[in-house]
Amino acid sequence: MTDAFQTESVSADQLKAFIERIERLEEEKAGLSEDIKGVYQEAKGNGFDGATIRKIIALRKQDYAERQEAEAILELYMQALGMAG
Repeated sequence: MTDAFQTESVSADQLKAFIERIERLEEEKAGLSEDIKGVYQEAKGNGFDGATIRKIIALRKQDYAERQEAEAILELYMQALGMAG
C-alpha cells in the first residue's frame, strides 16, 4: 500500500464517519421535531394558543436588552401606523 493510498483511505473513512454522524443527528433532529410538535398539540389540547407559546419561546431566547429593543421598535412602528393604544 502506498502512502497516497493510505491517506486517501483515511480521508474516505473520515468522510464516511462524518456523513454517518450527520445522518444520525438528522434522524435525532427529526425525532425531536416530532416530540416538540406533540408538546404543542398537547398544549393546544389543554386550551393554550400555539402561536403565542412559539412567540414566548422566541422571546425567551433573547436577552433582556434585545427584547427591550425589539419591543421599543415594535411600539414605535405601531405608533407610526396609528395602531398604538
